[in-house]
Amino acid sequence: MADIEEPKFNTLADRIAALNRQKNFTAPPPGKRPPPPPPPVGAVKSTSQVATSNTAPQTPNLPARPQKQKPPSLPQRTNTSGSVVQGPPSLPERTAPPPRLPDRKNSSQHSPALPARRPSAQPLHSRRGSNSSEVSHISTLSNLSLNPVSSRTSATSTETQPTRRVLAPTLDQAKLPPLPPSRKEREAQAAKEAAEREATEIIKAPLVSTRSAPAVPQIASRPGLPPRLPSRPGNSPANSQIDESPSVPPRRLPPPPSAFVRPNSTFESSRKPSAPGSRLRDDVPPPVPLTSRPTFSQIDAVSVRASTNKAATCLICRDFSAPDNVAAQYPNHSLPRHDPVGYLASVLCGPFPSATDKARAIFTWCHHNIAYNVEEFFGKCIKGRNVDETIFLGKAVCQGYAEVYQAIAQRAGLQCVLVGGHGKGFGHTPLRGGEPPPPRNPTGHAWNAVCIDNGEWKLLDACWGAGSVGDQKFHKKFNPTMFCLSNELFGLKHFPQNEQYFFRNDGRIPTWEEYMTGPTRGEKAEFYGTGTDEGLSEFTFTPAEKHVPVHSGEVVRFQFSKVCEHWDPERHGKGKCYLLLMKIHGADGRKEDMVPLETDGFWWWTDIPARDLGAPGQTIFLYALTTLNNRDARGVGKEEFYRTKNSGGYSMSWAIYAKWELV
Repeated sequence: MADIEEPKFNTLADRIAALNRQKNFTAPPPGKRPPPPPPPVGAVKSTSQVATSNTAPQTPNLPARPQKQKPPSLPQRTNTSGSVVQGPPSLPERTAPPPRLPDRKNSSQHSPALPARRPSAQPLHSRRGSNSSEVSHISTLSNLSLNPVSSRTSATSTETQPTRRVLAPTLDQAKLPPLPPSRKEREAQAAKEAAEREATEIIKAPLVSTRSAPAVPQIASRPGLPPRLPSRPGNSPANSQIDESPSVPPRRLPPPPSAFVRPNSTFESSRKPSAPGSRLRDDVPPPVPLTSRPTFSQIDAVSVRASTNKAATCLICRDFSAPDNVAAQYPNHSLPRHDPVGYLASVLCGPFPSATDKARAIFTWCHHNIAYNVEEFFGKCIKGRNVDETIFLGKAVCQGYAEVYQAIAQRAGLQCVLVGGHGKGFGHTPLRGGEPPPPRNPTGHAWNAVCIDNGEWKLLDACWGAGSVGDQKFHKKFNPTMFCLSNELFGLKHFPQNEQYFFRNDGRIPTWEEYMTGPTRGEKAEFYGTGTDEGLSEFTFTPAEKHVPVHSGEVVRFQFSKVCEHWDPERHGKGKCYLLLMKIHGADGRKEDMVPLETDGFWWWTDIPARDLGAPGQTIFLYALTTLNNRDARGVGKEEFYRTKNSGGYSMSWAIYAKWELV
């Protein structure tokens, strides 16, 4: 086909006119294009039977749909000049036109209703392994078979398109029911409840002797006891075997001075002298039968036993030599590497039936084998370690002491808890007079509470019992007071986070402000540990305040007592008591003097006018005369001191027990 030469235009108007002429066209002559011939009826029927013979019975054929009418031909368009543009040439006629399809009925007529479906012959309870849907097995006609245009596809396909899956709506996670706990969670919860119940349950201790002694092995079978003999006379040999040590008589309080007003202090001893009572009636009691009246020796024996039992219940006077000796026999470097806690629980607590002796043995072992870790404490790099690592390392801070004590005590069968809170130890500064207490913050220290004999909960501090810290060094020194101190006095320097761990006998819970301020309402007088070694109680010192006014015009009473009424300096201490003296500076601070204190064996006291103490700014001390003329001064009395002092030539040395400042 030859290329048509594109016309050329000289002006723009000629080009626009040519373009307008090209837009005109002549519509084809009206008439209907014959439709394509319909498929043979027999072939459609045969293919439908092939497609549905294996699935469901055949359904009647639907009538053919009417052919859509073609839109009318467009009218002829003319250009502005009125010339007619001829349209494209008509297509050549087909040689063999297909037969005409039967005319369809009006599309507005409804299709005939389909017959009722018969149930499928194939069971649905068993699923196939193919990807075909169950809907394909239930339906007898597919969507493709109903479309006459797609009859070829229906004849060659035996499966229908899969149905659309509709997902369930999303469920809010907050409304999901909780999952049941797993077996491990149930076992962990049961173990935790059992541990809490065991830690808080009070176990009644058996009635055993309170004196510390190794347990005697029990004999499998014992012979029967002989019949009881009649009462023996008072001078029987059995009574001669009883210790004839006299009972402790009740102590009298020191006489108050004429111008002395006793301050209200919680440090006063709870022991009160017994006041004689008057008879409620004057009638004569009935006579005592002579046959059952005890002798004087039997009465003395009973009083000795009562005094011994009373002293045994006091932890200060109790003999702990047996558990202390056992604790010194097992250094940490000799312990087995496997299960050292169980080994210590066996060797430290096994020999003793008393829970108090078991608790004391663990307390003493911590003193011998664990030192305070001053390197990590002052370097602020404290590392967390388990109990076994702390035992073999031999160093810990207060938390490590408490964890080791708790682990050994619980393995030995004792009820023991770890108590965290605040302690007035290293770095604590007492409040000055009128200074408000700091905000509540009971943290920074740890100690223990253990259940001892008779179900009593006892507070103890194994860290402070092992020694003290000073000059960034650890000074190892056994301090049994941190085991023997009562819970009320223990709480003056320990404040727990949990209020149920005060364990006071009166059940009272002190406040944080009361704890920080203290019973003195100001700075406390300085008390040195040398007095505690001699059996003196720092909690009974008077005056308890650090500052003593000198211009009050009063008489100042200096007074204190022993740690316990059963304390015997020769049996529990290092020997006879030292002579105690107050060093003062005289009126206006121009004459130093030594004033001996009076004593009745339990109390020490002296009364000094305030003006004779010295001048404001000076310091007064409580001294103990340790040597006199180069010999031990234990047992030296006031008369011997004055006689030696007035002789002119003498030598003396002192130990400081307490200090006050004059204002």
